[in-house]
Amino acid sequence: MASRTEPEIVLYDLACTKNICFSPVVWRIRLMLNYKHIPYRTIFLEFPDIEPTLKGLGLVLGQSASKYTVPAIHHVPTNTYMMDSVPIAQFLESTYPDPPVPLTSELGREIEAKARAAVGTAFRTSIMPREMGILSPRAQEYFQRTREASLGHPLADLLDPEKEEQVWNAVGDAVYAVGELMRLNKASGPFVLGASPSGTDFFIAGSLQSARVIDEGVFQRTIKYPGYKEIYDACLPYMEKQD
Repeated sequence: MASRTEPEIVLYDLACTKNICFSPVVWRIRLMLNYKHIPYRTIFLEFPDIEPTLKGLGLVLGQSASKYTVPAIHHVPTNTYMMDSVPIAQFLESTYPDPPVPLTSELGREIEAKARAAVGTAFRTSIMPREMGILSPRAQEYFQRTREASLGHPLADLLDPEKEEQVWNAVGDAVYAVGELMRLNKASGPFVLGASPSGTDFFIAGSLQSARVIDEGVFQRTIKYPGYKEIYDACLPYMEKQD
């Protein structure tokens, strides 16, 4: 494939005060872009600006998305706009097939489902309230109002040290078991399927990088379990571009 230097993708990402990517779902796409060496530039959006910006681009809600959300992309060569990580990943894989990224596998689906149930539970407790610390005041107000309406209680309630510890202890065995699944093909390479990354590796690494940007302590706690650090370290070369 010919060398590409001008940005072919405009990536709409979630803004934070660190001016780098912290959204786990955006990281899944960013990792694909970096791995495939697809030139792109980033536009960061504050939480309250996501819906009006994407509406202004002509994006409409459909089967792939029930709300306006990032990641969203503009594929410049075809003037195509889309949002939601799943259809974006499918589009990138079909448009830029080399090097290939298997988006799904039987093992990958099992890992992702079990990770959402186990690690996701702990992350919602530990990460969600701490996310406030890297948002602008305007985004903080939006985030707090919408998340507390969904939770039915103040975000600060999640940071009760005793309750937080109980949550992690309750899912500890399941978090460990997910890590063991990640290591099933370790004889062939550091990734879930062996020598090359898949969509599941980017799902794992993106979630861990999100945790790391928000709170180093949560990240360090998670990578103590076998499997997680191996996947994260293997994906580090594809995390160099964060903005």
